[in-house]
Amino acid sequence: MGIINRTPDSFYPPARHLELDDALSRAASMISEGVDIIDVGGVRAGQEGDWVTEAAEIDRVRPFLVALRLAHPELLISLDTWRAEVADACAGLVDLVNDTWAGADAGLVAVAAEQGAGYVVSHTGGLAPRTDPTGVYYGPGDGVVEHVLSGLAEGAKRAVSAGVASEAVLVDPTLDFGKRTVDSLRLVAATGRFLALGHPVLMAISRKDFVGETLDLPADERLEGTLAATAVAAWQGATVFRAHDVRATRRVVDMVASIRGDRAPLRSERGS
Repeated sequence: MGIINRTPDSFYPPARHLELDDALSRAASMISEGVDIIDVGGVRAGQEGDWVTEAAEIDRVRPFLVALRLAHPELLISLDTWRAEVADACAGLVDLVNDTWAGADAGLVAVAAEQGAGYVVSHTGGLAPRTDPTGVYYGPGDGVVEHVLSGLAEGAKRAVSAGVASEAVLVDPTLDFGKRTVDSLRLVAATGRFLALGHPVLMAISRKDFVGETLDLPADERLEGTLAATAVAAWQGATVFRAHDVRATRRVVDMVASIRGDRAPLRSERGS
């Protein structure tokens, strides 16, 4: 899942694509690099930066979604939003609604269902959209894992009850959102447990703060840490990875899949 942010203030500047032609060019590059889904967002996740109204968010994402669908009709397109109004304005243009704020707008899942789109269930520890975590504690040991498992199970049940097809529900432990760095690390280590929920597991690891804090690195130096965590999660069975660095991520997940025995090598000539 490649990331295209239609924002001027994304935490990782290379993912900012406000100009339509620039965004389309990046999408074409991602497709050549092996992307399966492109995730389009119009609002920065964190609390830094200006507030963005629903109308402004629609103005940022809808024209690009129209152009992207026209240019690549077979591409799977995801909309990163927590607002039902924004998803409703993009009807017919997206295959997946990536609700990264855990149902903060209770109407969003119904919009996804009405459109026949998939839906990403997330976990934010109860935080409101664009709120950074403070004073977070889920208890000792695997407390955070249990809390996330419970929240994702409830969210998936609500999505199916709202009319989203069970096979179109993805679950995302939502690293960094409502979590300390130690919590996100523990969740990556426990990726395999989320498969028991019966839905594909999405991991949004790319260049996040938990990688930066673990290695004490800024966003533009977090690729290796990102790929290490990606390999760990892929080995345990996560199947969707939200990524800034599509080519590198594609190669990592393909290599892990081949080691797991889920993917044949493209060539196997050595020693023949």
